[in-house]
Amino acid sequence: MTRKLDDLLERLGNVTDLTALNTSVHELRDCYDVEHLAYHSVKSGGDQWGALTYAPVWVAAYIEHNFQTVDPVVLACFNRFTPVDWKRLDWSTRPARALLGEAIANGLGNQGFSLPIRGPSGQFALFTVNHRAGDSSWEHFTRDHLHELLLAAHYVNERALALDGEGHAPHQALSPRETDALTLLAAGKSRAQAAERLRISEHTLRVYIESARFKLGAMNTTHAVANALSRGLICL
Repeated sequence: MTRKLDDLLERLGNVTDLTALNTSVHELRDCYDVEHLAYHSVKSGGDQWGALTYAPVWVAAYIEHNFQTVDPVVLACFNRFTPVDWKRLDWSTRPARALLGEAIANGLGNQGFSLPIRGPSGQFALFTVNHRAGDSSWEHFTRDHLHELLLAAHYVNERALALDGEGHAPHQALSPRETDALTLLAAGKSRAQAAERLRISEHTLRVYIESARFKLGAMNTTHAVANALSRGLICL
């Protein structure tokens, strides 16, 4: 599966139009063998675009009923930077319960996992995986694939912005040490292991990571690694 995902992400970086990007999102859904995968982007001016595997009738109903104004997923992701597991949200209000009931009736699974993305000039996007599964198996799935999902989310977002003429802002070049530090973290090494490999202290490693994060305009270390990979600044 890892090799298949690598191939998909490589092809994703070469798509030349939004239709092909939508096809890539469907392929990612199939790669993870889940019910649905969705990418939805909203610019600061209000323009929206999405690549979704949801049924068109559900998308139309969601828009018609303005469900985004009561959707616990949207409301939670808009106010945070970390991934959101749907089961941890408050679905107790009547509008939220109505939304969830309509969603399941239109083919969505009972589990969801959404990653909020912030882009240039106030752009906001959501990358969501949805499936029918028990709580335990879903917890294992999200834990085991979190790193890959973060990479896929940022790959899709970067490509969507580039195709829409709003690619990421020019970045400062990473130093060799900054590149080495992010490469080791991307390969799954802990900070202690990365510091040992580079023969530096963890404090010095932290300096390199924070410097790279600043240059990439990243919110955290994971975001910095995802940005560096999607821009071809580091390779595994």
